[in-house]
Amino acid sequence: MTSPSVGPEPGSPQPPGAHDRAVTAGESASTSVPPAPGTMATDSWALAVDEQEAAAESLSNLHLKEEKIKPDANGAVVKTNANAEKTDEEEKEDRAAQSLLNKLIRSNLVDNTNQVEVLQRDPNSPLYSVKSFEELRLKPQLLQGVYAMGFNRPSKIQENALPLMLAEPPQNLIAQSQSGTGKTAAFVLAMLSQVEPANRYPQCLCLSPTYELALQTGKVIEQMGKFYPELKLAYAVRGNKLERGQKISEQIVIGTPGTVLDWCSKLKFIDPKKIKVFVLDEADVMIATQGHQDQSIRIQRMLPRNCQMLLFSATFEDSVWKFAQKVVPDPNIIKLKREEETLDTIKQYYVLCNNRDEKFQALCNLYGAITIAQAMIFCHTRKTASWLAAELSKEGHQVALLSGEMMVEQRAAVIERFREGKEKVLVTTNVCARGIDVEQVSVVINFDLPVDKDGNPDNETYLHRIGRTGRFGKRGLAVNMVDSKHSMNILNRIQEHFNKKIERLDTDDLDEIEKIAN
Repeated sequence: MTSPSVGPEPGSPQPPGAHDRAVTAGESASTSVPPAPGTMATDSWALAVDEQEAAAESLSNLHLKEEKIKPDANGAVVKTNANAEKTDEEEKEDRAAQSLLNKLIRSNLVDNTNQVEVLQRDPNSPLYSVKSFEELRLKPQLLQGVYAMGFNRPSKIQENALPLMLAEPPQNLIAQSQSGTGKTAAFVLAMLSQVEPANRYPQCLCLSPTYELALQTGKVIEQMGKFYPELKLAYAVRGNKLERGQKISEQIVIGTPGTVLDWCSKLKFIDPKKIKVFVLDEADVMIATQGHQDQSIRIQRMLPRNCQMLLFSATFEDSVWKFAQKVVPDPNIIKLKREEETLDTIKQYYVLCNNRDEKFQALCNLYGAITIAQAMIFCHTRKTASWLAAELSKEGHQVALLSGEMMVEQRAAVIERFREGKEKVLVTTNVCARGIDVEQVSVVINFDLPVDKDGNPDNETYLHRIGRTGRFGKRGLAVNMVDSKHSMNILNRIQEHFNKKIERLDTDDLDEIEKIAN
């Protein structure tokens, strides 16, 4: 399977050397993140940051950062970071970056223990699920592609989704699935199964919220279609310029909503009436951009009535649900029953302090008294996170810093190093830390308590943060730093919400600290 070369999106910042050549999808969407070269110095914070940046530069040139690029008086380009110092909650939650990050740091499928619930459009038709790929009667070259990708048996979402997607006649589907559950491979298999290779025009259309996520999906299509050389893939993304009046001969088109809409309507590169499978991926990310929502609906309205519609989303709040129902008529629905996160295995404490320096001293006392395998420390702003990481580093701790201004690949490299135990402490702001599971984390410290944009307690984030320590059947420890009447009020409200007592801890009393470790 081959695909045309695609240049990076115009306006996206480029790493050194990126302008020298076009980038093929396979090259630029690297999913495995090499660890940073060399080892992180414990004594020099600056050196550590340099190493992290060097590691990231050697990675691919996917960028999700919004930087304003403006020429200075001499015409040289100056980058100014648009969101230099905002609190985490003010920062628009960058779901696309998070989704890409999850794809980069996942080297294998996650073992999802959630129950899968299937709601069929026709409750009278038999419900099939498959335990092997052979049962799906795939074309031999597709089965070969599946095995070459390392899938031995279907994941939970695939067991239920594939029989519906590959049914005759094809069924529409709305499915909830997290990153790492194999859903991209599932819908790619559905697309590749429906394609007639002899017909040299677009038959499958896949919408992704960003250029980078489109490249990730394209990579899966190329891997799975490896033994199907007559299948071709085109990228409908900004910067992939085609001559007016040209028709596309590739059978699969993947792209972002704005460009796909132009190619279908204004430029007429694609005849939407010939599309057999329409996939809308990452719907929850898609609707974060109002324009994408409208464009997706306009594209869907151009498609034939018998076109198979497949929509995927990690979450299903009301806004996503309304959007999904507009895009997918008469759907089968696959939902994940949420596994209850629990605080039962986690000991929670709070420490009273007067200011930032006292909070830092309390942290040092804690570290001096108990053995901590690995810890995650959450701060409210990037500024605090950077300050804290530097201070801890001066004290001789091996510290990793995750911060919003890092490129996605830099974040992925930092997380990999933390997972491998090269750093024992991860200091992070909230946005960066979603979806990171590290088994060795035994202590979570809320240097700042989680609040929403209105300053109220963010209970879900609290649960999500400290829930990391009680995973995998282990007992965890959570310590909350309280430095004002306001933060004490927040803590009391969190305590009431979960109906779980948070004990006071005196970090000046070494015996008391040692007790909590046992």
